[in-house]
Amino acid sequence: MKYLVTGAAGFIGSVVVERLCQAGHQVVGIDNLNGYYSVELKQARLDRAKHQNFTFIELDLADREGVAALFAEQGFQRVIHLAAQAGVRYSIDNPMAYADSNLVGHLTILEGCRHHKIEHLVYASSSSVYGLNQKMPFDTADSVDHPISLYAATKKSNEMMAHTYSHLYGVPTTGLRFFTVYGPWGRPDMALFKFTKAIVEGKQIDVYNNGNMQRDFTYIDDIVEGVIRIQDVIPQQNPEWTVETGSPATSSAPYKIYNIGNGNPVKLMEFIEALEGSLGIEANKNFMPMQPGDVYATYADTQDLFDVTGYKPSMSVKQGVTNFVEWYREFYKV
Repeated sequence: MKYLVTGAAGFIGSVVVERLCQAGHQVVGIDNLNGYYSVELKQARLDRAKHQNFTFIELDLADREGVAALFAEQGFQRVIHLAAQAGVRYSIDNPMAYADSNLVGHLTILEGCRHHKIEHLVYASSSSVYGLNQKMPFDTADSVDHPISLYAATKKSNEMMAHTYSHLYGVPTTGLRFFTVYGPWGRPDMALFKFTKAIVEGKQIDVYNNGNMQRDFTYIDDIVEGVIRIQDVIPQQNPEWTVETGSPATSSAPYKIYNIGNGNPVKLMEFIEALEGSLGIEANKNFMPMQPGDVYATYADTQDLFDVTGYKPSMSVKQGVTNFVEWYREFYKV
């Protein structure tokens, strides 16, 4: 098949490209290579993903004419839309960046899918949409009407926009609520990367909410396995579904939402201990209060995804953190 992968230079996107190419698919990847974090790291991911079946195009999703031309020229069959302005804390001070990337960008992709009869659009949502929810584990049947960061609000908006296009134009859409993804080639703004860098440089690490947080840490290979498998599970129309009796994770339209995570939350301090063990260095911890926009815990109920794909994460946090540390030492010559 011929795929479009957006965010192809990103942490998840570059691994998805690699997997699709290895499976024999033709892949066109786009990314705007913005400076939110190291462009050198993004370029290195692209270099790793190089394959005879892969074509990279530097393109911003907010470029309506450029995205429309891309769809018209390439004849994609499926789309994996992973590009977005990421980061909860960054959204506090830089809200407009999220409007361009996460709202306008998502709409240009939906328009491309609509006009070119894409057979399946899979896109990245986020566990952050659960916002003020406190019931654990997070279930896709739960309300997600109270986000506490603009980033989360844009991801909730993406789901609603996708439903509109599924309903009006019959575009099959699947939204994946990613839980905390980590591993080799990860983002420098994520906790594992920041902690590792600080510890090896002999600096303090900031531990928010005094370490009393839990995250559903999910290893990159486990996440990508779920993404690859869900491609073949195309949502179908369900005329029997109603708002009053049905789950908000599905619809009468060809629309579906899944959690994609480990389903096994880990205390932040346990995660740090695993990192200290892998590095052989004890961290100098600076305990801080809760940050605006953060949630106390994330915990994914992934039964729906398992039912349709057999997806079951297998990487332990200890081994996953060790794999990251080995990559970090090699990549940065530490």
